[in-house]
Amino acid sequence: MIEICEIISQPYSGEYDEVLYDNENPWNSSNWSYIKFIDSEFKEWCGVFRGFPKKTAISRIRKEIIILTSDYLWKLNQEDGKVIEFEDQPHYKELTVSPNGDFIIADYYNISRISDSIENKIEIKSPIQMDMIEFREWHDGKLSIKCDEFANWDNHLELELENKTWKIEVKNAI
Repeated sequence: MIEICEIISQPYSGEYDEVLYDNENPWNSSNWSYIKFIDSEFKEWCGVFRGFPKKTAISRIRKEIIILTSDYLWKLNQEDGKVIEFEDQPHYKELTVSPNGDFIIADYYNISRISDSIENKIEIKSPIQMDMIEFREWHDGKLSIKCDEFANWDNHLELELENKTWKIEVKNAI
């Protein structure tokens, strides 16, 4: 079972066993991401993913891993690293895992939850229109979020997402 996944720079040839994750697509970039995986027996290997690296997350509850690159959003099985599903040309920039195991993703303007499949994302409504969304940290079941109010870029805000109700509330102006 994969316990750790982390973005690394391109390893030396032969440093790790490598597994290629790619999809033939005319829109693919020439960039590659290198993700080091460490399993429960401390075996290390490297996944090579199409696109510039952005984020990784492991849901131990769902036994799934998400790898976000500029070209793809990959969902892998935590047991063996096999692809469950993927989405091409993702516009997301933020990724985290909630305490209940759901993946939370965001582009610049919206936040969504992935519970069962990438195809069935659930948008999380916000009390304001957001821009420049940035996930901070989880504390007591709440995700701290920093953003600007859309079209009012001088209004910098701190929001909280509660993981049981999936409600976002404005906490403070920053």
